[in-house]
Amino acid sequence: MPFLRTRPGPVARTAAAAAPPPPLLVTADPALAEDVCRLAAAAGTAMDVRSGVREAGTAWPGAPLVLVGADLVQDAAGCAPTRRDHVHVVARGGFPDHRFPAALAVGAQTVVELPAAEPWLVEALADAVDGSGPASRMVGVVGGCGGAGASTFAAALAAVAATHVGPTTLVDADPLGAGLERVAGLDETDGAGWLSLRESVGRLSSRSLRAALPQVEGTALLGWGEERREPVDPLVAREAVSAARRGSALVVLDLPRHADSASRELVQRCDDLVVVTPLALLAVAAAARTLSSLVGSAARLHLVTRGKAGSLDPEEVAAALGLPLAATMADQRRLEESVELGLGPLVARRGPLARAARATLAEVLGPVGGAP
Repeated sequence: MPFLRTRPGPVARTAAAAAPPPPLLVTADPALAEDVCRLAAAAGTAMDVRSGVREAGTAWPGAPLVLVGADLVQDAAGCAPTRRDHVHVVARGGFPDHRFPAALAVGAQTVVELPAAEPWLVEALADAVDGSGPASRMVGVVGGCGGAGASTFAAALAAVAATHVGPTTLVDADPLGAGLERVAGLDETDGAGWLSLRESVGRLSSRSLRAALPQVEGTALLGWGEERREPVDPLVAREAVSAARRGSALVVLDLPRHADSASRELVQRCDDLVVVTPLALLAVAAAARTLSSLVGSAARLHLVTRGKAGSLDPEEVAAALGLPLAATMADQRRLEESVELGLGPLVARRGPLARAARATLAEVLGPVGGAP
C-alpha cells in the first residue's frame, strides 16, 4: 500500500515554497478535531485535518508536525508510515496501554492526552509554525549617557538590517523614553504595542506578532504609541522577544540606561550589546558607569562613538572603556529635521548614521552590502 510514501510533484513543491503547509491532524473523531483546531488557533495557525489514513498520505511528509488521533493510530500503524520527526499521538482522556505499540509503529515521539496536555500542545504547534531553525540574533543598544543618540542609532541599525539581512523587529524597551514611533517613521502607522501584549495570555506566535505590529520597509516596531506606559512583566517581555526572534532576521532593542526588571531580563538574552557615547569627557565617564550595570551579561560588547573627534580620540576612548570600537560617526546635518518630518533615520543613505549602522551590523553579523 503506498500510504505515506507519495512525494509531492512540482506543483505541490511550488505551492509549499510559497506558503508553508500547516500541521497535520489525522482523525475521524469530530470532537478531537474540534479540540485540536481550537488549540491550533491559540497557537496562531490552522490545521490540515484528514479524516482517514489514506487521505493523509500526501500531506504526511511535508507537514511541520503530525498529530495522529487515538482513533486511527492502529490503522496508521498497519500502513507502515514513513519515519519522520515531530509525530505525536493525541487522545481525548486516557490512552489504553495496548495501543502503545501502535504509537511506536507510527514513529510517535509522545502520546498527548487532552485536556491535561493542552498547554504543551499549544507550544508544540507554535514551534512547528515558527520553524525549527535557530533563533535570530538579538542586539541591544544603550546610551552611555543621556542624549547619546542611542534610540536613533537603534532605529538606524534596524533599518539597515531590514535592507541587507531580512525582516527586522525593533523593540522599544524604554518606558521612560520619548518613543521610537517617530524616530522610525512609524508614528502614523497603526498596530499593536506593549499594552496589547500585557493583555495576552500564553505563548506568542511569531507570525501573529509580526503581523500585528506597525511596519515600514521591513522593520516592525514593538513600541508604546500613545498608550499609558507601565512596567512590563519580565515574563511578557521574554515571550515577546522570543517570538520576535523566531520571526525576524534580527531583533534590535532600544534599552534604557536605568534598567527595570523587564529590561534586565532582556539584557541577559542579548547576543550583542552596543554602547553609544559622545566624544566628551563627562559622557565617557557616564558610559563607564553604564557598563558597570551590564556586568554579568554574556553578550558581546561593542562601542559606537558620536561627534567630532577633538580632545578625545575614538580609539583611546574604546581602550579606556575596554570595548572594541565598532564605528565612529560624525553628527549628521538635518537628522533631527528628518525625524521630525516622520521620514525615518536613514533619509541620507550615505550619511554618517547609515555608515555607522552598516559598520556595526558588519561587526555583529559579518559584512553587509555597502559596509565601509
